[in-house]
Amino acid sequence: MTQVELLTKDDLENLRLRLLEDLMRMLEPKKKVVRDWIKSAEVRRILNISHGSLQNLRVNGMLNPRKIGGTYYYRTEEVEALFKS
Repeated sequence: MTQVELLTKDDLENLRLRLLEDLMRMLEPKKKVVRDWIKSAEVRRILNISHGSLQNLRVNGMLNPRKIGGTYYYRTEEVEALFKS
């Protein structure tokens, strides 16, 4: 024969509190990961521009990237400032 388990009001209240805590944790905004430097592809995506336009921004001094091993890296704050202007 099967054994019957009885739930008390306290059991239900504890379950409710645990579920509520889990929901609150899931709904918390995720912390935004901020990177100091981003690559060209990410800059083009943010600004919605082509390779050539990005090169023009470099040549005209509007963006001052660092080149490491053939890859350009741009300061995130510079890109965001350009995006907002």
